[in-house]
Amino acid sequence: MKYSIFSLARAALSGHKNWQRTWRDATPKDRYDVVIIGGGGHGLATAWFLASEYGIRNVAVLEKGWIGSGNAGRNTTIIRSNYGLPGNTGFYELSMKLWERMEQDLNYNAMVSQRGVINLYHSDAQRDAYARRGNTMRINGIDAELLDLAAVKKMMPFLNFDNARFPVQGGLLQRRGGTARHDAVVWGYAHAASGLGVDIIQNCEVTGFVRDANGKVTGVETSRGRIGAGKVGMAVAGSSSRVADMAGLRLPIESHVLQAFVSEAIKPLIPNVMTFGAGHFYVSQSDKGGLVFGGDIDGYNSYAQRGNLPVMEDVCEGGMALMPMIGRVRLLRQWGGIMDMSMDGSPIIDKTPVDGLYLNAGWCYGGFKATPGSGFVFAHLLARDTPHEEAARFRLDRFRTGAMIDEKGQGAQPNLH
Repeated sequence: MKYSIFSLARAALSGHKNWQRTWRDATPKDRYDVVIIGGGGHGLATAWFLASEYGIRNVAVLEKGWIGSGNAGRNTTIIRSNYGLPGNTGFYELSMKLWERMEQDLNYNAMVSQRGVINLYHSDAQRDAYARRGNTMRINGIDAELLDLAAVKKMMPFLNFDNARFPVQGGLLQRRGGTARHDAVVWGYAHAASGLGVDIIQNCEVTGFVRDANGKVTGVETSRGRIGAGKVGMAVAGSSSRVADMAGLRLPIESHVLQAFVSEAIKPLIPNVMTFGAGHFYVSQSDKGGLVFGGDIDGYNSYAQRGNLPVMEDVCEGGMALMPMIGRVRLLRQWGGIMDMSMDGSPIIDKTPVDGLYLNAGWCYGGFKATPGSGFVFAHLLARDTPHEEAARFRLDRFRTGAMIDEKGQGAQPNLH
């Protein structure tokens, strides 16, 4: 159904008894033009762009659980495009522009809130690094403002400015950054894609690939039977290595747990998204009043959707260094998502060496903010068999050729590794 003030009024007058399902829970067909493995934000966005931009509607999205059960519902909801290296700057700005029109495109309230993202700096050297990044952003048409101490104090007077160990000196602000409701994003893409004829198939785990005599992928084996495909796209985040292994591929990716936290609700305090420059801590405040925050990945490889206490302690220490007053706030809940960490901290969107199989992976900390851009360029690759110009650097073979994009983009200060 189409959502509007009129549909809301009709539903209200009927006692809210006439709402239709947001999307069709489809039964698998024997064959599709494109099968996308992974019903998270990236997979659903790809399906929607295939249908809306390229007219390819015989598409299936296969999700082993339910829509929103993976990383799409396990992140801290931040959107931004404050990157500094070629390849990343243009791509994430493309994604930001798609965020800005998403709700109108999908006819769905994703609760996009451009409240601003500020990266705090704590030393002269860090100020200079932020100035370089901000200048790079502005050269590429991306908004950026370098704030001094007085401007940060005016914006966020509650910070601990007297901390001698980590003195706040200023920050790099992107006003167009902010947050979006993570589960509403996947629901919106599912709603819009289903409306264009895409089959969204839940509780359908891929268990293997079907290949012809020449080795080309011609379909997938699933827990609900064999499904044929003209092309198969993988968008399975932290499970990328395991799914690729079914096709005989070894990816330059490690899977790690990234924890996120929500506090009990407090009165409005934090007006934007804020990151700590002297550690890995980022925080915003939800509409319900809870502080939503996170930090570093757990330091060991894992496919478990849970983390450990040392990282939790480290993240909370970063928050306390900025705002000692939150020490009295109780932690409400914690969860973990499985991150597909590439070797240079940047994604991979490319054909694989296996004919008929396409890869979307390696998003590290940047998966949620990239959702619309990832779907847009992955759909282009699947439809045209050539990379989109904004994703041309995200090649799988760049680790062999040395053309790496060495920018982690984590929190406040991307570090070279």
